[in-house]
Amino acid sequence: MDLRYLTPDFAVAPQIALEEIAEAAKRGFRTLINNRPDEEVDASLSHEVLQAAAAAAGLAYVHLPYYPGELTADLIEGFETALASAQKPVLAWCRSGTRSSHLWAMSQAGVLPLDEIVQNAKNAGYDLGALVPMMRAKAASKTAET
Repeated sequence: MDLRYLTPDFAVAPQIALEEIAEAAKRGFRTLINNRPDEEVDASLSHEVLQAAAAAAGLAYVHLPYYPGELTADLIEGFETALASAQKPVLAWCRSGTRSSHLWAMSQAGVLPLDEIVQNAKNAGYDLGALVPMMRAKAASKTAET
């Protein structure tokens, strides 16, 4: 399993295999967030199959499909809600981990310093440069709400 930690209690990964769910539990993860749409995977990796495996391993499971190019406010809000209520540590995945890193970054805008978000993702192999304007706007909206 190719784990890429963005914080000590949050990692992303490229698509995980069914047998890696039990490995994730053994590594101490408590919640799994699947950002991969079922249309992108074989039926053996559908969210229903992965959800059943997560339940068998004693893990919480959330399916928030993120279609390429469709980073919506509802999806970001859903990810924020899932992350806020998740038992930590959390493992999220998609095809390469990029979309999961984007959702994490947007959920952290206004929570963590922007430079820290970008650097954490860079350290994990993800370039968030194109998201910086969206993260700034998200952080500004959170600041305006308080």
